Amino acid sequence: MDRETASPNFEDIRPLNQDEVQSAIEELLASDEFRSAIRYIKPNLNWDEFAATMRACKTKEQFKSTLGYEAVMTVAQKTTFSLTVSGRSRLPEGKPACTFISNHRDIVLDASFLNLILFDVGYGLTQVAIGDNLLIRPWIETFVRLNNSFIVKRGVSVRQMLEVSYTLSAYIHHTIKETKESIWIAQREGRAKDSNDRTQPSVLKMLNMAGGKDILSNLASLNIVPVSISYEYDPCDYLKAKEFQLKRDNPDYHKTQQDDLLNMETGILGNKGRVHFTIGNRINDRLAELDPDKDKNELFVEVAGIIDKEIYTHYRFYPCNYVAYDLLHGTRRFSDHYGLKDKKEFETYLQGQLDKIDIPHKDEAFLRRKILEMYANPLVNNLSLSL
Repeated sequence: MDRETASPNFEDIRPLNQDEVQSAIEELLASDEFRSAIRYIKPNLNWDEFAATMRACKTKEQFKSTLGYEAVMTVAQKTTFSLTVSGRSRLPEGKPACTFISNHRDIVLDASFLNLILFDVGYGLTQVAIGDNLLIRPWIETFVRLNNSFIVKRGVSVRQMLEVSYTLSAYIHHTIKETKESIWIAQREGRAKDSNDRTQPSVLKMLNMAGGKDILSNLASLNIVPVSISYEYDPCDYLKAKEFQLKRDNPDYHKTQQDDLLNMETGILGNKGRVHFTIGNRINDRLAELDPDKDKNELFVEVAGIIDKEIYTHYRFYPCNYVAYDLLHGTRRFSDHYGLKDKKEFETYLQGQLDKIDIPHKDEAFLRRKILEMYANPLVNNLSLSL
């Protein structure tokens, strides 16, 4: 079954169909907010030329491979020192549709950078799972669906969750098996704000729901490929630390839409230093080693552990990770991985990020510790593999 004639159950979560592309482009071009967002990234843009280029795109693939690719490449060139990839040889032979599952650092760029990389190595572009909590403006929803993203519904009632999860699972299985497009999904709902990356079994339970067979067969049919993402600097680290204190001081605290917008903007436009993606091993061989008769919950925990191990194994570490670990623990355990200049640069960076936080009863010691944890935790998790 072609996605253009897919079940109407997918209507409110699917990407746009090809016959909706032109109207979506016109809708975006008529949006003042979209124009402002584009000019923010490319201040010297000739709008008429840009509009003509958009209108020349007749399919989602044309839009993604020209405008989408160029936009993400511009962000990479302006905000990273380098964007690199390793593990290309681990991509499955024959280029089958895969479910790429990664740790989650940046709201927008994790999937965007991965798509850029996969396109460059000739694997093709993925569909991307995006939470509806981020579709803050109508133009954002139009834009992400034009970019072949599908919607993950958040904040629904417990009663609705089962139906919503099943529909999402069915859509993912349909996309991998029928339309044969790869997808990207984060290993957890929302970013791991302390960088303590853990695959949520609930994500795997959702993936299993519509498979139609046993758990291991259902997950194997999705060709899960873990991806490890390593940012040298996280421009949102101070915002994440701020949220930690606000939640500590007020357990009922919740981010606003404005907070989400600020996180998206800061993540896209802020300095990230070196960024590295490592493609891990497809987990099907490991799934085949598990006992299918084991308790279901235990099985999901085991599979989550397999994904985590792939991610932890393939982190790329920078001097700041080693400095953060030693500062956090008061040791010199990793002093051979950095020099005095590296340490001073990171301490200056850390203080600069702390200075950006403006909240009542600012607890600088707590905030400092939370940011250090963000940079140390990937190293801690990697070290746990040898225990």
